[in-house]
Order: sequence, then C-alpha cells, then structure tokens
Amino acid sequence: MMSRMLEEALSAGDAVAAQAAPSAATLAALGARLRTLAPKVALTVARGSSDHAANYLGYLLMSRLGVPVASLPMSLVTLGQTPLQVRDQLVLALSQSGRSPDLVETTRALTAAGALSVAMVNAEGSPLAEAATVSLPLGAGPELSVAATKSYIATLAMGARLVAHWQQDAALLDALASLPAALHAASQLDWTPAVTALRDASRMMVIGRGRTLSIALEAALKFKETCALQAEAFSGAEVRHGPMALVDDRYPMLVFAPRGPEQAGLLEVAREMRGRGARVLLAAPDDVVDRDLPLTSSAHVDLDPLLAIQSFYVMAAQLSQARGLDADAPRHLNKVTSTR
Repeated sequence: MMSRMLEEALSAGDAVAAQAAPSAATLAALGARLRTLAPKVALTVARGSSDHAANYLGYLLMSRLGVPVASLPMSLVTLGQTPLQVRDQLVLALSQSGRSPDLVETTRALTAAGALSVAMVNAEGSPLAEAATVSLPLGAGPELSVAATKSYIATLAMGARLVAHWQQDAALLDALASLPAALHAASQLDWTPAVTALRDASRMMVIGRGRTLSIALEAALKFKETCALQAEAFSGAEVRHGPMALVDDRYPMLVFAPRGPEQAGLLEVAREMRGRGARVLLAAPDDVVDRDLPLTSSAHVDLDPLLAIQSFYVMAAQLSQARGLDADAPRHLNKVTSTR
C-alpha cells in the first residue's frame, strides 16, 4: 500500500502547476514593487522544511540579485522584543500551515516596523497570511502527511517565481512552466541502490553546497523523521573540517551533485570520501560516470535542486517501509509545531 507521504510527494508536479496562474498577477505586482523599493537586505522567517526552502530562496536572492539574506532567530522578537530596523526591507515568511505562533508574531511585528513582508504559505487565510503585507498561496492543497513533501517543493518553486518576476527573467519563467513535467520524470528515477545501502544504517551524512545545501538539509531531516536514521547535513566546503572525523569504513554519505558551479567540488568530496572508505551514494546527472544515483536536469540550472529532492522523496518513502517504519506516523511528531 502506498504511504500518504509517497502519494503526496508524487503530486508535487501537480502542485507546482496549480500555483502558476493564481499567483501570476500578485507576483508581477510584487516584482514591480521590489524593483522600485530595492531592499538592501532580506530576512527569512521559517522553521523545519520551510526554513530549508528559505535557504534555497536566500541563495537565489544573493547569487542573482546581490541582496544579502539572513535567517532571523525569531526569539529576538518573540522573547526579546528586539526593535529591529527593517523599514523598507524585505521579510520572507515561509510556512505550510501558517499557524505557528512564533512565525505569526514575528511577521506581524516586522510588518508593523515597516518591512515589506511576504508570506509564502500553503493554508490560505491562515494567521500568517493575514500578518504579512503580501500573501503568496503555495497552492499545494491539503498536506496530510506529517513529513512535508509537496509543500516543500511548491515553496521552492514559489521562491523561484518571486525571483524571476523581480528580475523579469523570461528564461526562468519559461523553465518554471516546464517544471511539472520534469518533476514527474524525476519521480520515476530508480534510487533503489540507496534503499539497499541504507536499510540497516544508523547514522550518515548528507552533502550539498550552494543551491543544493537546502535539499541536503531537507533530506537529512526526512531521514530522521521518516526513517529514524541519524542524518546530518553539511556543505561540501565544511565536511573536510570537524565532520570528517566521523567517517570510517562504510560510513554512509549521500552527496547531491547536480549541474552548476558547485558540482566539481562536490564530485571531489565524493572521490575523497570513497578513498577514506566511506559508502558514498553520489547523486549526479548522466555525464558523471561514477554516479550511484541518477539525477535529471530541468530547463534551468537553478531548478535542478527541485528535481533532486523529488527523486529523494520517493526513495525516502521506500526506505522507511524497508526499515519497518510508517512514514505517515513518525514518533513524537505533529503536523503543526507550536513554538514561541
């Protein structure tokens, strides 16, 4: 029987397609407003999978627009009542439910302080959507699985849409139009070697860099949530420091190495870790001859991480079952986390 997690993950392409038309006018107006306002910095407000999506959006904003982005520790606002100087700056609040009190309270306070706040939220009419200046519904529909999948991919896609409209980038917008079909293709790739390698694992690392650090963080969380596997994510630039001391014979490592400027360094990390005896699972496109797991490519390199995490989600659902677990009922977890 197909798990709810897998069912929802397989519908990610439909979610991305569904968000396009309803968000187009709002995004066009927001892009024009951002070009006029020209914020100097952006703050992200998110937790869990949404915070990983914020990492991806932050990378796009910094690499493409040169706008510095920081993830805001919400306790500065909710516990410390810190009067942050954010007038005419950009705040990006990301959430599936839009109901976590700390996200809502922080976004409301930053909006009152003069920030242009944008809520990317799956639940329309949620308190978070109402607290922001502009709301961008993700359009993923109800997500019942505790482990977020389609809402995470929909958030990445909405972030890319925001950047494309801000920059008036026709090539990225065209690539987003073809993304649903590409996500479907990515969901059909065979990642069973990872299920075999990780069925009995107790700990591992997930490696990414740049635009793929977001999906490495997300994959590590899903390993913990759905597979009871102690996984930690690191940048390929950081793993040679302290984390490398953990690597011993057959230590499992998943390395995401899609196209892009970071790929060469990630392939070098994979080769070095194999030389140290690690059991490396290298996820890469067809032209990487020593890959272990296939990746497909999108019409724009900035969208490749969405296809990689789509392939991963299918494997994670299969791995959870192979480990005798129920991906839809992770221990101690609820769909909505209430934090102040």
